[in-house]
Amino acid sequence: MIDYISSHIFIIALTFFIAGFVKGVAGMGLPTVAIAILSAIMSPVSAASLLIIPSFVTNCWQLFTGSNFLALIRRLWVMMLGILVGTLAGTWLLTSANTIYASVGLGSALIVYAVHGLFAKPLSVPARLERLLSPVIGLTTGLINGGTGIFTLPAVPYIQALGLSKDDLIQALGLSFTVSTIALAMGLARGGAFHLGNITLSALAIIPALLGMWVGTRVRERISLTTFRRWFFILIAILGLELAIHPFFH
Repeated sequence: MIDYISSHIFIIALTFFIAGFVKGVAGMGLPTVAIAILSAIMSPVSAASLLIIPSFVTNCWQLFTGSNFLALIRRLWVMMLGILVGTLAGTWLLTSANTIYASVGLGSALIVYAVHGLFAKPLSVPARLERLLSPVIGLTTGLINGGTGIFTLPAVPYIQALGLSKDDLIQALGLSFTVSTIALAMGLARGGAFHLGNITLSALAIIPALLGMWVGTRVRERISLTTFRRWFFILIAILGLELAIHPFFH
């Protein structure tokens, strides 16, 4: 039993180190990698609950790296409200007894995310459409976040299409990720899935996640980011496929 617990904790620590490394290199991907790997050894809801605290800490770090926090809040608050509402509405899937739907939904979301990252071309959103699209994008992102624990689509390509400066883009993504993490925590807690044991392990996961981020930022300068992102998305697609078909062969 002790050996099982030790190996379980080791796998969790290694997962968050790898996820932190990816975020350090690519600027995103910690929750996506963490929940993709952990869902292979535990239920999607347990995996989602473990990523809450390390995701929150790393995203807050990203959020407060820039100087335009208030300006971005004023511009994106409707989208953030949509994320909150959508996530709270969508967490019933993660916290429901039917883990098959949650696993298939998570796997499908990972596949879509990977395909978009591999093949989609950058978009551009005209300023006149932003007020109309922001609540729709926020609500859709929230529903996907609540149902799968993945909060990158469609928020990331949408924010990237707003024509923000590099620093504002990083900060806006940090804002979206932070709101998504808080909303997911609220949804999981409401569904009774955010237990003390999960909170403790989630807090401990901060250490390997931050260490992985530090290593990733060091490595970023020495490798081709394009090649790294390509193999990252291929790996995510493989993990997503495994999660989507896994319930039907067991």
